Formats: sequence, C-alpha cells, structure tokens
Amino acid sequence: MGELPEFTRAWVLHPDIKSDPNRREAKFALAEAISLAHALPELEVVGSEIVPLPRVRAGLLFGSGKIEELAERIKEADVELVLIDGPVTPVQQRNLEKAWKVKLLDRTSLILEIFSDRAATREGVLQVEMAALSYQRTRLVRAWTHLERQRGGLGFVGGPGETQIEADRRAIDTQLVRLRRQLDKVVKTRTLHRAARAKVPYPIVALVGYTNAGKSTLFNRLTGADVMAKDMLFATLDPTMRRVELEDGPEVILSDTVGFISDLPTELVASFRATLEEVLAADIILHVRDISHPETEAQAEDVRTILTDLGVGEGREMVEVWNKIDLLPDDEADAVRARADRDEDVFAMSAITGEGIDALLADVADTLQGAVTEETLVLPYAEGRKRAWLFEQDVVQAERQGEDGFEFDVRWTAIQKARFDGL
Repeated sequence: MGELPEFTRAWVLHPDIKSDPNRREAKFALAEAISLAHALPELEVVGSEIVPLPRVRAGLLFGSGKIEELAERIKEADVELVLIDGPVTPVQQRNLEKAWKVKLLDRTSLILEIFSDRAATREGVLQVEMAALSYQRTRLVRAWTHLERQRGGLGFVGGPGETQIEADRRAIDTQLVRLRRQLDKVVKTRTLHRAARAKVPYPIVALVGYTNAGKSTLFNRLTGADVMAKDMLFATLDPTMRRVELEDGPEVILSDTVGFISDLPTELVASFRATLEEVLAADIILHVRDISHPETEAQAEDVRTILTDLGVGEGREMVEVWNKIDLLPDDEADAVRARADRDEDVFAMSAITGEGIDALLADVADTLQGAVTEETLVLPYAEGRKRAWLFEQDVVQAERQGEDGFEFDVRWTAIQKARFDGL
C-alpha cells in the first residue's frame, strides 16, 4: 500500500445497487466515501456522483453505456484515480482501468491506503502490512489470469509444475508468517503491559465508536492529552491510554481506540484484533455516537456488529454517549436530551462545549464503585505485595496480626475484590 503519487486528482463513484439488501441511503454513503478520500492528503477530489445500478455486471460492474459516459467526464476532468465506494472484483478492476485509462481503488483498498498512511507505531505498521497482504492474497485467484500458464518442471519429479498464482500465493504466505511472528512479539509486550496494569488497581474505561464520532475530542477533554482530533475519518489509528482521576471515584485508565466504519475490511478487523483487545479488557465501554449524523442508528449498529465479532457479547457494561448535541437545532437537541434522560445507560453530551460530561463521569464513578461490601480476610505474612495493594486502594478498615498472618477488615467494591483475587 501507500503507492499513490502526490496530489492525485480523484473521482469518487458510489454504485447505488438497487438489489442490495444492505443498501444505505446513497447521498450519505457518497458523502462518507468523499470523506474517506479527503483522509488521504495526496488526493484532490475533483468530482463525485451516485451511479444507480439495477444489478452488478459480472465483468464490468457498470453497463457499457455508463462506462463510456463516465470515461468522457473522467478524461475531461484529467482524473488519475477513480475511487469506487464498494467491492470491485479483480476482473472488474482490470477492465475498468483499461476502459478509463486510470488507476482504480475500491472501498477496501482505499481504507487500507488510509491505514497505511496513518499507522504510527510498530504494531500499527505490522497490522496494516498483514491486512494488505491478506487482501492481496484473496485477489490472486483472478487478478493474475494472464499468468495462469504453468511453468514446466525440471523433470526430476515430473508433473506440470506450479502455476504463477501458486508461487505468488506462497510468497505472500511466507511474508505473512514473518509479519505474524514480529507482531506476536509486539503483542507479547502489550500483554505484559496489560498484566502490569492489572496489578495496579486501575479499572479500564474504553472509548469505542464510529470513526469521526468525537472519541478523540472527548478523550482530550477528559485527560488533557493532545491526541490528534480532526473532522476527518480515521484521524487516529493507534490506541492511546491515559490515567484519569474521577471526582468522588477511583482512578481509571481511559483508552481511545481506532474508529469503526461500515463494511470495515475483514482483513483489518483480524489484523487489529490485538489492538482492540483493550476493549475486551475494559471494565466499562463508552460507545460514543455522533447523534447529529443522519445515519447515527445505522452507524451504531455497525459498531455493535464489530464488537460482537471481537467477542464483546451481552452482559458487558456498556454506556451510550450521544455526542455532538451542540450541532443539533435547539428543538431536536431538547428531544434527544429527553430521550437520554429516560434511559439510565444513555448520556447526551458535547465533547466540544462540555455539556453532559459531569453527569457521564459521575455515572462511571458510581458504576465502578458499585455496591460496597465489608468482610474479613487473612493474608500470609509473606504476601507483602497484596498487603500493600490493599492499603493503596484505601479499603482497609482495621489490621491485626494473627497466627496465620495478617487479618484485615476490608470495605471494597466487587471490582476491587475481583482485582485482588487476580493478583
């Protein structure tokens, strides 16, 4: 990936396929595709349009008349790159590039380009490389039909020899194995860091949501950090973690994760699973939504689907944060506030103005504190680290020395007890 020349003139097409059962409203889908294109600084979008499509043509995607019509406009606009907001087969890509005499990227390729451009950490770079190779491997089946002749063997074993596709696939598999080993080392380090955090009694609060929902803006406001936050899809890729002290509550680790998007390539979900495991380890998940977006419900469903794929099932503590309420007209904002007030797991707020943030943090603190219980426990004298942990948590009401070790009267929450048991 990352092979685009600087300042490429691009044309964005959204095929509006009438027969697609998962079809989204075309104007919003096109707007999102244009935003994806703007996420790459070297692209200049000089044109865009919705192409109504009764059905997909196997070899060309579009009908021959539409291809000729688009070819004229693309030539007039001096376009170098066409971005198609949807899946394009290798054969369709080859035929369209030949007809339009331009480079062509489908939605998956474009997202991979963005991730390749944004990955900053070693882990992010490795994950993007793996995702790109996995994607290329799936396209060897037909993309290389001109190479499907078989190379002759040397005569030692006989037989037809291997095809060029098999050789290319084997080369990709070799690279994937190498990258996976490197990533495993990085993941092992992350696991050690996570284990170290588990020994320090900080609950984890993870921010998840559709890309550009305002997660990084909220993260910056809560932590005083300076994470990149722009009105741009995938402004941040690599997870960021900061410690935050809640008023009248415990200290927590706040984690900002990569944004999700509809039709997120499966190769990327698989490659970024290690990064997103921070979500699996979270005590509370804050699902940040852009409540001002016309398709906020569809975006929320996309996020839930990806979380389910990651293994975040029912029973997890999840709070919906309806962000960007400041962008709504006053009457709509009042209606959203009223809806949120009726649901104890929903908070309407604005990360820009600060409205609703105090109520959200108070709820997080209450949830993490949970029901407080009192009990007596005995620790062997050799368990000095656990004894120190109890005092760090300020849960010790009384301490005595007994025959078998230290005796403590403790007052703690269920989360604190679970963390103590895991030490």
